[in-house]
Amino acid sequence: MHSQINFGYPWPIGYAHLILAAVLLAILGLGWVFHWRKPLLVLLGLASVWALAAWTIVRFAIDINGRATLPTQAFLPSGAGQVLDMGAGTGRSTLMVLEARPRATVVSLDLFGASYEQHFGQPPAGESTVDEGRAALMRNLRAAGVQQRATIQPGDMRHMPLDSDSFDAVVSAYAIDHLSGDGITQALGEANRVLKPGGQFLLIVLAKDFWLQFTFGPLVAHSHMIAANFWDRKLRDAGFTILEDGTQPATKFVLARKDTGHPRMPL
Repeated sequence: MHSQINFGYPWPIGYAHLILAAVLLAILGLGWVFHWRKPLLVLLGLASVWALAAWTIVRFAIDINGRATLPTQAFLPSGAGQVLDMGAGTGRSTLMVLEARPRATVVSLDLFGASYEQHFGQPPAGESTVDEGRAALMRNLRAAGVQQRATIQPGDMRHMPLDSDSFDAVVSAYAIDHLSGDGITQALGEANRVLKPGGQFLLIVLAKDFWLQFTFGPLVAHSHMIAANFWDRKLRDAGFTILEDGTQPATKFVLARKDTGHPRMPL
């Protein structure tokens, strides 16, 4: 059943480094046979080692097309409640929550717009991105056997069509960091608005750490990945108290709680 899950990230993310390594090794072999100059052979050898190492990191450390696990067990420790997934995409973070918290339900929200097409491709001719995005997400939910505990809601995370104080927890993984400027402020403010008093917010974003820079260099450059305290500060400004933060390969996560002692800053 789980083998049917497909998060839809394009093949170059997972296999480009491996293909590059094969090409480099072939050229290195050719150069060895024809006795090319040693500095060039050394350079080809080092490039091959980098490509293989980068593919290993992508496949086993970052594993963007693999199943995600909660970065902290402090998220929704009761194991039950209504959770919002902001920017759910094809469902990787939705499945992460539903599988780790089997008594929880999730509303998976995504705009299914330009950013979705950029990451997962355009829909077939005659199909809308919204319809194709919902179908892809639902296929993954069904493959994991959790479709009964999830609801798909098209919508913009900056202006969510959801009631205030209606969720026990919110998660957003690799989504809000695609926004910039006022968009980030609006999305974090919306997360605060829809949370119940004392509700938790788990924010997961790309981090420009050694893993990402070694593997992709400047090719992956989301906003605000350099300032170490950027997300903590933005969360506090949006009315959250920081409970925990940490890192994983190419990832920063922050667990926060809706601050009931101070009013949320106006947007």
